[in-house]
Amino acid sequence: MANNDFLLQFQEFDEDGTLPGNTKDSTSVDMDGMVKSQKQNKTTGSTPFGVENDDLDTDDDKAELLSSAKSKNAPFWTFEYYQTFFDVDTQEVKERIFGSVLPWRGKNFVRLHIRSNPDLYGPFWICATLVFAIAISGNISTFLKHHGNPQYKYVPEFRKVTMAATAIYTYAWLVPLALWGFLTWRNSKVVNSVTYTFLEIVCVYGYSLSIYIPAVVLWIIPNEGVRWFSIVAALCLSGSVLVMTFWPAIRDDHRRVAIAIIVTIVALHVLLAVGCKAYFFSTREYDNTSILGQNEEIKTIPTKTT
Repeated sequence: MANNDFLLQFQEFDEDGTLPGNTKDSTSVDMDGMVKSQKQNKTTGSTPFGVENDDLDTDDDKAELLSSAKSKNAPFWTFEYYQTFFDVDTQEVKERIFGSVLPWRGKNFVRLHIRSNPDLYGPFWICATLVFAIAISGNISTFLKHHGNPQYKYVPEFRKVTMAATAIYTYAWLVPLALWGFLTWRNSKVVNSVTYTFLEIVCVYGYSLSIYIPAVVLWIIPNEGVRWFSIVAALCLSGSVLVMTFWPAIRDDHRRVAIAIIVTIVALHVLLAVGCKAYFFSTREYDNTSILGQNEEIKTIPTKTT
């Protein structure tokens, strides 16, 4: 009878259908599972509540694409328009500098390093660093050449900064502009398998100048043999990058035209290096100063009057 009464009694159940006696155990197990799952989510980077990482990554990619598209559609006089040209990190700039210093045969510099994200950050600061390197090294070289001459008084030549900036930035911008215009014109007549944008050509020229920074520092040494060796080494490395980059874009053209373009590219590159060396590290300046010092010395000799 007691057993039948027990069976006829109402029992209280929780919302999940468990008995009150098992509520404590089941709750502890569930709490432990939730804590463990939350810890695992924090350590593995997974997301709770059934949201997958792929969905979040897709949302991030969409946001980046929308922001980049918005920047490209911005007017050219706004800051957002130029922001995409400087959207690079330090690792990308290092890889591009190493790629321009160490060329490999059969590997296109634009396709491997530039095309995914062409930038103006690296070319701008490489040119700026080269300008100050030329100006500072030129002043130090002039001081060392005249060191020990009592007639010489050192005066910093700030005009070298202006002259170096004019030469470097003119070469790094006008030459790519002329080359891009010529290649565009030739592509309208002869279809080439490889084409470059203006920004990609600017990147190639800007990063190709990075090898000249250590070469210019070596020009401080008052030895013409060391200077010419550094010039030749820098010309061979940076010139080979230019030749291997632009040859695929003109090899489908007429042979004479292709050779003329390559010769012009190399000639302008040589002219920049030799011109900077001849102007900022000229030995004639020392000879002229010595002659002027001797003339002043002769003029200061007192003459005897009768």
